[in-house]
Amino acid sequence: MRVFVTGATGFIGSTLVRELIGAGHQVLGLARSDAGAQSLVAAGAQVQRGDLDDLEGFAVEQPSRTASSTPPSDDWSRFAESCAIDKRAIEALGSALEGSHRPLLVTGGAASLAQGRPATEEDPPIPPSDSLPRTSEQTGLSFVERGVNASVVRLPQVHNTVKQGLITYLVALAREKGVSAYIGEGLNRWAAAHVLDVARLYRLALEKCEAGARYNAVAEDGVPLRDIAEVIGRGLKVPVVSKSPEEAAVHFGFLAMFAGRDLIVSSKLTQERLGWRPTGPGLIADLEQMRYS
Repeated sequence: MRVFVTGATGFIGSTLVRELIGAGHQVLGLARSDAGAQSLVAAGAQVQRGDLDDLEGFAVEQPSRTASSTPPSDDWSRFAESCAIDKRAIEALGSALEGSHRPLLVTGGAASLAQGRPATEEDPPIPPSDSLPRTSEQTGLSFVERGVNASVVRLPQVHNTVKQGLITYLVALAREKGVSAYIGEGLNRWAAAHVLDVARLYRLALEKCEAGARYNAVAEDGVPLRDIAEVIGRGLKVPVVSKSPEEAAVHFGFLAMFAGRDLIVSSKLTQERLGWRPTGPGLIADLEQMRYS
């Protein structure tokens, strides 16, 4: 299969490129810089120079390519803008593939899909809001009725020993403030998966090509925030403290909307449907091996 990958030089995208090539697929990766282009060539991929803002350059002229859309920028200072760019990119890709019944795999988030129980693949995405304006999943799946085999991979905290999703911001915050914190008893949990397992799931989902499918890329249903804070505290050699809900907004900033919530997710149906079995290190193991200085 010939696969067009956006975000091909990013944390997840670069791992996905290697996974696809290792499985015998041809990859065309989107790169905005010379360094990104060189990294794709070194991995054995072809390069399409451009940017998600350049919709005509990477989608409309190449309607025969299978497409994989990776997440919008995790720069929270411009998150709403990046979500809008992601939506337009998915629309361009979907329109280029319309009527072809080719795969279009988009990335959604597993956060806040359900409360009080693990979210499942059958839970609908949360409606967009001012604080979480992302509509990747809804936009991608809207193309199913237009003859595109669109499906979704939902991401938890994707990690290795360098990056860990939102936890990367918790590490930076603990370094800045001199304490590693959680809220209340810290018993709320966050789902997680190793980046190699996530890349393999993307490949399996593309190969299955099931229109309308939702897959939860989750290896650990939920890791307690207190455990996460404690391993960060040990790594940075800073105190580990509990913050009250009233203190959370001041301490955590934009992370306060997540820091006290249960973001637990099941991947039972995903594993059954794709034969996917996560084998990578757990989140705590990767945090323990991370370089903090």
